[in-house]
Amino acid sequence: MRIVTRPDFDGIVCAVLLRMAENIDTDILWVEPNEIQKGQAEIFDNDIMANLPYSPECGMWFDHHISNKPNRDFTGVFEIAPSAAGVIYKYYKEKNRLDDKYDELVLNTDIIDAADLNIDQVRYPENYPYILLSMTIQNHEYKDIDYWNRLVDLLMKKNIDHVIADPEVKKRCYKVIKENTAFEKHLLTHTKVINKISITDFRPLDTIPEGNRFLTYSLFPEAIASIKLRFDGPEHKNILLSIGHNIFQKACNVNIGNLLAKYGGGGHAGAGGCTLNAQTADKILENIFEIMFQNNLHAADHVDQCAT
Repeated sequence: MRIVTRPDFDGIVCAVLLRMAENIDTDILWVEPNEIQKGQAEIFDNDIMANLPYSPECGMWFDHHISNKPNRDFTGVFEIAPSAAGVIYKYYKEKNRLDDKYDELVLNTDIIDAADLNIDQVRYPENYPYILLSMTIQNHEYKDIDYWNRLVDLLMKKNIDHVIADPEVKKRCYKVIKENTAFEKHLLTHTKVINKISITDFRPLDTIPEGNRFLTYSLFPEAIASIKLRFDGPEHKNILLSIGHNIFQKACNVNIGNLLAKYGGGGHAGAGGCTLNAQTADKILENIFEIMFQNNLHAADHVDQCAT
């Protein structure tokens, strides 16, 4: 039996819970959602997948993204919920295979994955250990697999104070704090607000800055949603597109997950992403921008089906 999940905070906590509930000690397969959507990941019938699009080859599946809502029978649980970890925790607690030990961890995973944050948490994540820890989880061509596995082991056995004190975690937390300071300057330089949508375009930059993805909402409070664009590598073959509702207001009506699912991406109602072919992206971006500018709840249902 093997756990297959995504390298973000929710995915890591999913792995913690599944290891405890199912007594799994095999290596975790870390994959990104688009690898499942494109059939690039080899999935087996004894795999437990979590926080990823559904694969019919798996044995069990747990998820909460609206764009991944299944239209077929499967073993596991799908539920629109703040986090996939919360879906797993509820399932196994009802089966008496997990107790209340991870209540705090799952509560904070819900808060982080649902972006249920306040201004102070966004501006000063260093004062909130779970939030700061979540920001240390990044995927740069799978170079951090050892770190993700380390976090799973730590969170299984230790409380948050001990996890943050781990030398490797502590080093990465310090790096995140420095990155966030620089990231604010990049956002201010490369963001413009059009029709109440903030558009951050990092494509002119050779090195894409890392930083707090919610910071834009405190810097541009007039925007009801944000769009971020960047190339996925020096070859400029693909454009990575991220869209999110402003977490501090409820004025955006567009279901982001459903909109981006039309272009091979997906996500939640309030946030999502997709990868676009740079050569054919202009028309797609034009359509997406227009839908966001209109802020029309139903416009995404009529968007042109452009190739990605």
